[in-house]
Amino acid sequence: MTKIQNAFAAGKAFIPFITCGDPSLEITEELVYAMDEAGADLIELGIPFSDPTAEGPIIEAADFRALSDGVTTDQIFDMVRRIRTKTEIPLAFTTYANVAFSYGAERFIRTAAEIGADALIFPDIPFEEKEEFAPICKAHGIELISLVAPAPCERIKTIAKEAAGFVCCTASLEENHARSGIVTELEEMAKLVKAEKAPPCAVSFDLPTVEQAAALSESADGIIAGAAVVKICETYGADCIPYAADYVRSMKKALTGNR
Repeated sequence: MTKIQNAFAAGKAFIPFITCGDPSLEITEELVYAMDEAGADLIELGIPFSDPTAEGPIIEAADFRALSDGVTTDQIFDMVRRIRTKTEIPLAFTTYANVAFSYGAERFIRTAAEIGADALIFPDIPFEEKEEFAPICKAHGIELISLVAPAPCERIKTIAKEAAGFVCCTASLEENHARSGIVTELEEMAKLVKAEKAPPCAVSFDLPTVEQAAALSESADGIIAGAAVVKICETYGADCIPYAADYVRSMKKALTGNR
């Protein structure tokens, strides 16, 4: 069983996302330890990019702050090397294709695998173009995560059948930024994915509340908080760690009730 599979093995997985370097790489590193201790099952580490077209304003602003402070991919890789001396929590890098291309795709993926990353997520790579990265990921033993957005049923089924690691279901940008109500299309996408006996299915919602997470987890194997911890970092800066840990703890408790 891979570390990604292990993240979903004990029940509903909670997966927080953080932007590396916001408010600083030192804080990012401490956030990983704190969220691991608070019950996170897998952590998405966002490598900042200057034009994050798939993100909302919260992550866009975090990327801008991190890049303005001079954060680089190599610095982030060095941080993960330190993290791997203290914890084995599954880690997924989330970034854009241009980050990998500018670094050198094979070098980027090889290094990510060597330092202990378990998965890669490229939100701007369509399913039809995944072969630019998939063979390299397979060669280095790192999972390339498939994303499912609102689409015809047959397309969702096709993506699910060929997925590795886990499937990430995302709402439309407009709905994903809504603060009230449950995004029913996420539930429907998750049901389609799970019907194909695909890898575990996690639904991504920018600012999920405890109630939303509990409801969405009924039809999925895990919940990704796309921007909630990033918002905590924006609000509290260097003092964000206990607030982020409390959020993770409350979300994990909500999901535990749905096992």
